[in-house]
Amino acid sequence: MKRKKESILLVAVIIGLILYLAIRDSDRTHYQLPGLPDITEKRISRIEIFKTGQPIVLKKEGEQWYIDPEAYPADPGKVRNMLNTIKKLTLTALVSESKNYIRYDLNEDKKITVKAWMGNTLSRDFDIGKPAGTYRHTFIKLAGDPNVYHALGDFRREFDQTVHKFRDMTVLAFDPDDIREINVLMDEETITVGRKEISAADSSRVSGAEPVWLTSGGKEVEASGLKRLFSLLSGMKCEEYIADRKKDDFREPVYNIVLKGSKEYFLSILARTDKYGALYPAVSSENDYPFLLAEYPVNELKKNVEELIKKEKK
Repeated sequence: MKRKKESILLVAVIIGLILYLAIRDSDRTHYQLPGLPDITEKRISRIEIFKTGQPIVLKKEGEQWYIDPEAYPADPGKVRNMLNTIKKLTLTALVSESKNYIRYDLNEDKKITVKAWMGNTLSRDFDIGKPAGTYRHTFIKLAGDPNVYHALGDFRREFDQTVHKFRDMTVLAFDPDDIREINVLMDEETITVGRKEISAADSSRVSGAEPVWLTSGGKEVEASGLKRLFSLLSGMKCEEYIADRKKDDFREPVYNIVLKGSKEYFLSILARTDKYGALYPAVSSENDYPFLLAEYPVNELKKNVEELIKKEKK
């Protein structure tokens, strides 16, 4: 009889434990996540990013984004990624109600606060902590809400940038098909290459109706070489900008490339100095600021131009 009572008691304890766990899990998984209002990405006109130190402010003017107050052009790709994250911000789970923010990098020293405005309306206001262990979620906290949540995606790095990193580093961009003439100065030697539309009926060359490129001396230049040159120049990005100088301070290039099409483009590269180490100071027609180019693209440009000069001298 005693053993029977013990068995009944044991069964009762097990049933009670199961009920307790079921109720606890139910309470944990059926909480109500806060709702986030829908926003229109194209209507976002201002993004403010607060970290330790000065805030970074990006403003939209027309279809372009700029970094205030200097009005530096912002990197379109980085802005696009931030806008996408802001628009699609999705809470997936409640993580903590304890207000222990240090473990999630949501304390004052570590958090990144993001505010997105549509005109005069503050549309998003949240703090970003560190990525979750799986790197599929990020810890965040909403303004006015002390709780910590999982947000879908690993996106802290998109906002964890400096002004320099947010700047558009593109210093020259054009459509290669628009270019009709190339003028190059390198080491006091100059060469001009022009594009000529020519048909098979006008030439014995097997070129069909494709254009040919000729030096000023009438020598044909291989299209593959020019494609490499255009590939280096179009969409060229700098390593960094020169903060303490103006564009007009750089007037004596050792390499100067001028491209003529529906408009004129130029890239002027100056001699290296000890101040900039292995980087080359340069200016271009498509950027209002002096900048520094890495050694590799400059050396590749030099090789391509040397080939053009050799062609002219043959």
